[in-house]
Formats: sequence, structure tokens, C-alpha cells
Amino acid sequence: MQKCVVKNLKETSVLAKKFAKTLKGGEVILLSGDLGAGKTTFTQSLFKALKVKDYVTSPTFTLLKEYHVKKFDLYHFDMYRIENEDEAQEFGIEEYFNKPNSIVVIEWYEKIAGLIPKNNILIKIKKINETEREFEFVYNNN
Repeated sequence: MQKCVVKNLKETSVLAKKFAKTLKGGEVILLSGDLGAGKTTFTQSLFKALKVKDYVTSPTFTLLKEYHVKKFDLYHFDMYRIENEDEAQEFGIEEYFNKPNSIVVIEWYEKIAGLIPKNNILIKIKKINETEREFEFVYNNN
């Protein structure tokens, strides 16, 4: 477990770039935090660090956005509008887990907690004030 505080968007970008360098493929990354904490902002910085050229937006209404870069297939899920785990199973979320050349990022994962693989990286984001955020990285390797 690691904790750090970033003071602004530039520091968030630097943090995401450092984190991106640790990814090998097959990771499931869970983002936790209140509305406006910075889950999508962190994902944007992470995907930019992984060489996504497109503008990354939250898939709140579509549930999933896919991006393909040289090294990885990137899947960005937003479960905010999901009612329950059955709904997520219906569109086959579990098929995206544990692919060796993919990275899965899930915002609002708590809504589908029973479907999440035990081997994951949980990133808790806490809003300190308008610009500062605390990031806590929890590596679950069960």
C-alpha cells in the first residue's frame, strides 16, 4: 500500500505516468472516490501516459470505452449507472478480465464488487480541496 498527495493536475499526471510504467498487462484497476474526486482525471492521465492519442472521457452513459495502443488494449468502465451485478454480467464485463495484453480500469467498481477478480489494484482517491488529492494504492494479489 502506498499513499501520496498531489497538489494539482500536473502532479496527477506525473503520478499517473509513474504508475503506467509499472503496468505489464492483465491488470484490473479499481478506482474509488466520491463524485468529483478525480477518477476520470486520473484515467485520462494514465491513458495518455500509455500513449492513447484520443481524448479520454468517462463512459458514464456507454459503460465502456475501448482504446488500443501498441502495447495494450485498454478498457475503461464506469459503473455509476449500473443497478446491480446482473446488469454488468449481461454485457459480459467478466470477459475483459485477466487478458494478458489488456488493462481494465473500472470507476464505481463497488457496484459490481462480487464480480471483481481478487487480483487487482485498488486506487482510493480522496479530495482534500479543490486542487489537492490523496491517492492510496492497494495491491491485492490473492
